[in-house]
Amino acid sequence: MLSVKKDFPILNKELEGKGIVYLDSAATSQKPQQVIDSISDYYSSSNANVHRGIHTLSDIATELYEDSRKTVADFIGATVPQEIVFTKNATESLNRVAFEWGFENLVEGDEMIAIEADHHSNLVPWQVVSERTGAKLTVLPVTETGELDMVLFKKSLSEKVKFIAISHASNVLGTIFPVKEVCKLAKEVGAVVSVDGAQAVPHMQVNVQKLGCDFYSFSGHKMLGPMGIGVLWAKREILENMPPYEYGGGMIDEVKANTATYASVPERFEAGTPNVSGAVGLAEAIKYLEGIGMSEVEEHEKTLVTYALEKLSGIENLKILGPLDSSKRTGLVAFNIEGIHSHDLAAFLSEQGIAVRSGQHCTMPLHDSLGISSSVRASFYVYNSKEDIDYLVSSLKEAKELLS
Repeated sequence: MLSVKKDFPILNKELEGKGIVYLDSAATSQKPQQVIDSISDYYSSSNANVHRGIHTLSDIATELYEDSRKTVADFIGATVPQEIVFTKNATESLNRVAFEWGFENLVEGDEMIAIEADHHSNLVPWQVVSERTGAKLTVLPVTETGELDMVLFKKSLSEKVKFIAISHASNVLGTIFPVKEVCKLAKEVGAVVSVDGAQAVPHMQVNVQKLGCDFYSFSGHKMLGPMGIGVLWAKREILENMPPYEYGGGMIDEVKANTATYASVPERFEAGTPNVSGAVGLAEAIKYLEGIGMSEVEEHEKTLVTYALEKLSGIENLKILGPLDSSKRTGLVAFNIEGIHSHDLAAFLSEQGIAVRSGQHCTMPLHDSLGISSSVRASFYVYNSKEDIDYLVSSLKEAKELLS
């Protein structure tokens, strides 16, 4: 088991007289001191606007920014750093796929596939594309255990299917979806695949080349990095044929009174002043994770989620969402206790110093399909321990006595 909690200053403080048991990393992760220091150091010694500057500080900031891009590229197995587009979060990245690729390539008569377990950010943009282009959107259900029904998926494939949106891992069910198999089948019919990796990249080794997808999106803040920085990876040949949807600033090549040409990729998609400190912080978060080792991160979380599933299953009238086989899921567990609203349960846990998430977690279609209005989600990361889970379980038992 990992023992790195000491690296996270916020977790070594008290809040309202209690220690913090942070079980909300699927919403955002906490930050280790070295990430915080990297951002502070950037502003203290290297801050300047990047690209086109001919003074030393600009050169330093540009080098840091582009080195960060290379760090990200290497981390996910991109072919070249130019395949990495910095965005503000995974939501923007996914919307860029819809607005910059979808509107240009999909027409009436084409078909798209999404999954009902997808985050709204990987579903709603394609609803908009469907409305504006006439392309048909099919949303596939998941099985009772929260997995993708591959028989149904295969039946849904045809040469009319031009696009597939899928999450690498569910932010509610924890399910790790068979993205590599989906991509292989998609290629057989000529479909493009966009993967929401926000709940995968922080928790497992991801190699976009081995997955075989065309687009891959994730956020920095869920993987120990700062808020406000995200990543869109795409194959270079795809990016080179995509038009931007934001204009001005660094994405410009040349402007005349009535015409303009645009910079090469990835600058073409990074209009305006970029979040340089965010990129630096994300790169430092990656270095921190690589220092631990992603296989160790994954093993730590598997140990925790296995333990959590065992302990939570022992609470009467508590229903766990998603697969009960820990090998099929990431380190989060969503659940409900019969007779107690998720918000009441989360509020009670907060009084005990435990941070969990309650609500629909940006997955309303999934909750509708499950026949529930909301759920409680406990999500684990490198700084959590079995003791955190024990405290969660004992607090849930206390909540049952007081709130039922």
